[in-house]
Amino acid sequence: MASVSAQLIASPQRIAVEVVRQHVEQAAFLWAQRDTWSLEDPPDEAVIAEIGQRLEINLDGLRIAGSAAWPFVDRQLADFPDKGEFFVAGWMAIEQEDEKRVDSTIEAARQAGERRGLVGAFSWHKPQKIGKLVRDWLGAHDALLRYLGVAACVAHGVDPKRLLERLVRDPDSDTRALSLRLAGKLKRTDLAQEMEAAMQAEDDAVRLWAGWALTELGSGDLARAELRSSAVAGGSDALSALRAAVKAGPEKEVRAWLGGLMKSSQTAPIAVRGIGMLGDRAVLPWLIERMREPALAVAAGSSFLELFPVAREETKLFANDAAQIGPNFAEHFGDDQPALLLADKVETWAKTNARPIARAG
Repeated sequence: MASVSAQLIASPQRIAVEVVRQHVEQAAFLWAQRDTWSLEDPPDEAVIAEIGQRLEINLDGLRIAGSAAWPFVDRQLADFPDKGEFFVAGWMAIEQEDEKRVDSTIEAARQAGERRGLVGAFSWHKPQKIGKLVRDWLGAHDALLRYLGVAACVAHGVDPKRLLERLVRDPDSDTRALSLRLAGKLKRTDLAQEMEAAMQAEDDAVRLWAGWALTELGSGDLARAELRSSAVAGGSDALSALRAAVKAGPEKEVRAWLGGLMKSSQTAPIAVRGIGMLGDRAVLPWLIERMREPALAVAAGSSFLELFPVAREETKLFANDAAQIGPNFAEHFGDDQPALLLADKVETWAKTNARPIARAG
């Protein structure tokens, strides 16, 4: 495909312009689509990988186009300052090692309040390509630059060594929270005291990721209460908090906690999702029954797919429309159409593909 792009871009100007424009637009669209899929619960890795391959083809086209792509990148970013467009602008600036472009793209992201696409751009490049920039950012006075530097380290699993000792105490709460996440990911036991201290922070995200990091070090008992509270509170990191709370154990206490959550309609979906994280496939009959309840169906489906990821290949298990399941589902979901599983078909599928099950009473 890259060779086809090369031939087209080398053709008359009219054709080349159209080809380059399409590469810019497709790269932005595909990365945004891939990022959105990565936020699904649980994410479909096969779909994410397929989109990534298509994205790389378009990035090859931009590599060939070189500076000729910038007018389209600039126009697209001005018209649609969203995550996909920032990904393309950031990726191009780094690919061409244009520090002025890197700086201007970061400033544009600051103004737009959008940094996810930038983080994606830095993550897509290899560590060697962004190494110098990241080292500069980690020690910068600018909080956004420090955040981007830490985000790049998280994406690539790079240890900033002694710099991390300062970053887990960063005055910027977003940078501090992300640095604690990095410390946990790297299993930095030397920073355990800093993690414990962060459990007393005023910022919710700092406390959450400090607890998550402690759990990664095997000290979940110190963070259990905070993680459970964060999981119930909701928010963008609630699923990470729930998973860490389940991991913190002990399993008997986790099951008791989830059982307590089942007693309230507000927290029951959290319990259903958490039960799937225990890794116990024996709960399948119970999950199938929860799929029949509109308020719990989404959580039950997510838990099922985590326990039986191979079931994604069975399209017949999924409903195309909530009304397909019943009027109570249509009323509950309205215009929202999440991925829902057909409980009866899942039950039939399980008889062949999972251990035999009986209808839960």
